[in-house]
Amino acid sequence: MKKNRKIIISIAAIAAVALVVFLLTGKKKEKEVSFEFAKVEKANIQNSITATGTIEPVTSVTVGTQVSGIVSKLYVDYNSVVKKGQVIAELDKTNLISELNTAKANLNSAQSTLNYQRDNYQRYHTLYNKGLISADNFESARLSYEQARQQVLQAQENVHRAQTNLGYATITSPIDGVVLSKSVEEGQTVAASFSTPELFKIAQDLTNMQVVANVDEADIGGVKPGERVTFTVDAYPEDTFTGAVKQVRQEATTTNNVVTYEVIISAPNADLKLKPGLTANITIYTQERQGVVSVPSKALRFTPTQETVGKRKIQDTKGKNKVWTVEGNNIVAHSVNIGMSDGTHTQIVSGIDEGKQVVVGFKTSDEEDDEAEEEKARSPFAPGPPNRNKKK
Repeated sequence: MKKNRKIIISIAAIAAVALVVFLLTGKKKEKEVSFEFAKVEKANIQNSITATGTIEPVTSVTVGTQVSGIVSKLYVDYNSVVKKGQVIAELDKTNLISELNTAKANLNSAQSTLNYQRDNYQRYHTLYNKGLISADNFESARLSYEQARQQVLQAQENVHRAQTNLGYATITSPIDGVVLSKSVEEGQTVAASFSTPELFKIAQDLTNMQVVANVDEADIGGVKPGERVTFTVDAYPEDTFTGAVKQVRQEATTTNNVVTYEVIISAPNADLKLKPGLTANITIYTQERQGVVSVPSKALRFTPTQETVGKRKIQDTKGKNKVWTVEGNNIVAHSVNIGMSDGTHTQIVSGIDEGKQVVVGFKTSDEEDDEAEEEKARSPFAPGPPNRNKKK
């Protein structure tokens, strides 16, 4: 028993000594750091804003009438193609012709009165020169003659107005185009006493449309004529249409405390898919750079610390914007000048050559092991624990 006790005590002592030695001399496994890289390379960078608008013809004219009457004839209907000067409707002309005849009769009467007053004035003028009548009688004859002349001029204007009104009873198209709307029917009475009645709306060219978009005040600062635009309409969800900003209007519109500005966008419509009134969901590209040297934006946000780089030496440099490269056992900073950014990529104007590998982030060995375990857990093909299917 004593011999066994001595053996147990010796083994315990040896184990205790080994534990102390391990605690004093053993080293904790250091975490390994691996960097994530991205290449300095060319990319397309663009910024855009979105808005909604309405498809409209570039030029549309509302055709009305300046005279009242009954619509006697309609020569066009919806979607009719018309030419400038083409007769598209007529009003009943009975009353207008009567007014013209009355004006002509009044003109003839005024002309007869003028002829009489002119002859009378000439007689009085001869008698006055011979001293046979008074100056008062002569002036009275001259005044009657002038009044007769004015009455003729007035009667001539009445005839001209009656002829013009008669011409207004024949409605013609003011432009080449397509009839979008028709507001009257044959037999309908139109009254032009206080306002011009609308008869038709004609669009000039449906192959050249425009989008009138409402852009929020927060975005309007970046919108300028000539910028590229793409838009879609619900009628053709698979199609993307293109255009360009034509005009940024200065007048603001306030609706429910939201301030917007109208932006006019060209919309070529050779295939006539775009119809007036469609709602367009537009994207305006306010900045675009094609094929510029760039890096992922997170490369500019990366800042190494001694804890993250391990045994590597940090070589920093002055500058507001920096990217980092790993060169041997060093991690080196490069001060760069940047251009535009779309949030994902940032243009590099100078400071580092194209093709370089820059650091965008890092991972420790523990993080990599955790990710591997998570990936293994997510994979349906990962092997399960041993003997999982073994029968009890």
